[in-house]
Amino acid sequence: MSEGETGLAIAALVVATLLTRCSLWVVGRHVTLPKRLQNALRYAPACVLTAIIVPDLLLANGQLHLNWSNDKLMAALAALLFYLVKRDMLQTMVLGMVCFTALRLGIF
Repeated sequence: MSEGETGLAIAALVVATLLTRCSLWVVGRHVTLPKRLQNALRYAPACVLTAIIVPDLLLANGQLHLNWSNDKLMAALAALLFYLVKRDMLQTMVLGMVCFTALRLGIF
């Protein structure tokens, strides 16, 4: 890809981002979404986070990696179990990162 093509691609992405974000800002109050769609959109953040996190936990080099040597998966399971007991998100995140770091460094 040449420098001109790279610059054109970046400019196109800037325009696309501005149009999508500004259009909601300009006409957002004039458009009302149906109640059913509003209820469905409440689940969008959880779906997006799941779509980002789950492949990172389960895949290594494009292959399914479901065994005890998968540090990310083991730390996520420890964090999940901790959250189910304590119900404290901040402590869960700290525990998950401590477990992942310890597993990665070979402490456990």
